[in-house]
Amino acid sequence: MYIVREIFYLQFGRYKEAKVLIDEATQGGLFPQTTGNRVLTDFTGESYRLIFESSYATLADFEQELARDMGVADWKPWYEKFKVLVRHSEREILKQIDIKKLIS
Repeated sequence: MYIVREIFYLQFGRYKEAKVLIDEATQGGLFPQTTGNRVLTDFTGESYRLIFESSYATLADFEQELARDMGVADWKPWYEKFKVLVRHSEREILKQIDIKKLIS
């Protein structure tokens, strides 16, 4: 299993605006509807981060979901409003390890 984290570092003081857009995107079905999706915000560390976390069985599944989501007509106008709130972003792709297999 792969865990993908899209990490957005927001401009200072722009969290409330970003939260409104996240709610809008969630209600509009613009985020992937796969199992294990979460939207996180920082509690410690570098401030004003929004993290979109999703799980995929394969990297091909991630690529297909990304292409499908970005192909939705409402995605680009929403993203144009969201990205002006962001200082920078990064993506992490992590592979989950089955600890039981490591031990045996």
